[in-house]
Amino acid sequence: MNNPASLSGKKILVAVTGSIAAIKTPILISRLIKAGAQVKCVITQSGAKLVSPLSLSTLSRNKCYQDQDQWEDYQSKPLHIALAEWAELILVAPMSATSLSKFTNGNADGLLASILLAAQSQIVIAPAMNTSMWSNQSVKNNWNYLKTIRQVISLETSEGLLACDRIGDGKMINLDIIELASESAFIFREQNKFLTKDLKNMKFLVSAGPTVEDLDAARQLTNRSSGRMGVLIAQAAKLRGAEVDLVHGPISVQKELLEGLNTYPIRGSNEMGQTMDNLQPSAQVIVMAAAVSDFRKNSPSQKKISKEIFLNSIFENIEMTPDLIKQQTRKKLKNQIFLGFAAETGSDSDIKEKGEKKRISKGCDLLMANPIDRDGQGFDKNFNSGFLLGPNKMAKNLSLSTKLSISHQLLDEIQNFKS
Repeated sequence: MNNPASLSGKKILVAVTGSIAAIKTPILISRLIKAGAQVKCVITQSGAKLVSPLSLSTLSRNKCYQDQDQWEDYQSKPLHIALAEWAELILVAPMSATSLSKFTNGNADGLLASILLAAQSQIVIAPAMNTSMWSNQSVKNNWNYLKTIRQVISLETSEGLLACDRIGDGKMINLDIIELASESAFIFREQNKFLTKDLKNMKFLVSAGPTVEDLDAARQLTNRSSGRMGVLIAQAAKLRGAEVDLVHGPISVQKELLEGLNTYPIRGSNEMGQTMDNLQPSAQVIVMAAAVSDFRKNSPSQKKISKEIFLNSIFENIEMTPDLIKQQTRKKLKNQIFLGFAAETGSDSDIKEKGEKKRISKGCDLLMANPIDRDGQGFDKNFNSGFLLGPNKMAKNLSLSTKLSISHQLLDEIQNFKS
């Protein structure tokens, strides 16, 4: 779970349809419950052949609704209307080809189909099916139409070994991304908005994590960074329709959070710089969130040096690494937007002053200056705060929030800057 507190108390209706990926849904429900969400479930007739409705009821602590429940006499309101009104978010995972076809063609045959047509809340949809079914033109037409519905957060399938022993596209995207999409939906709900594909047709280039510079065969120079902030910016942009290239050092976030991104793992600052150089010309937005090592040793030893010799020679041949942000902004193309990051300490006024000097000297359009000396935020934490600095003395306070929320706020500001 990315940030359990962000789902606490939220009302989520989880829908299960007839795809073998339904066997993963009980794990998803368990994770949502542990995060404090209120969960109700609905399952289609074919879905109930794969997952026991009783198991979903047990995990969710609520009745699992089926088609036969839709018109029971005890209902004071049609069940599909009552559930649609109760849900603050509807999560269909997995969605089968049949359920996809019903939804996109306005077919209300069945409880889930009726709920989806009656829903006013945001809907997250994660399809899963056999590769041949997923590539079928009729299914593709339905999926492409679904992606135009503002209310829907559509999560693309992934490639891999399927239950039918085929290797290809059609796997349901991993649960971490589904949770990320759910958390993002609630971030926008707080603003009375839907998360939409407002970054569609845009290309983002994001750097994340630390770089590592060898001192000898055993020792290294680096800067502290988990890479979480950069990865979440990348995933938030993808959820909003962008294509994203992520250049990252040795990050310490779970690999599942990289799914769906074009990833370029690197180690040192030179490698990061070269990779960014190759990718920059095709990007409209460049986000420099990596914590690039400030120093490196010229010609590090290929052997491990003894402690005594190392202590006496540690500062020999030490040089500063190139400023990768400056290196990239010097190659800025027309209409490209650069967002830089600066980790700072001190008072708010100190952070803003130092951050603005860096924004100007590095050539950034925008710069996020964030404190790293405050409890509960920054390195290895899920929370962050800071000041977004820009032209004309712009200094927007981004108060303490989850890194995912900060990511969406930064993307909003990039949109505003672009327009």
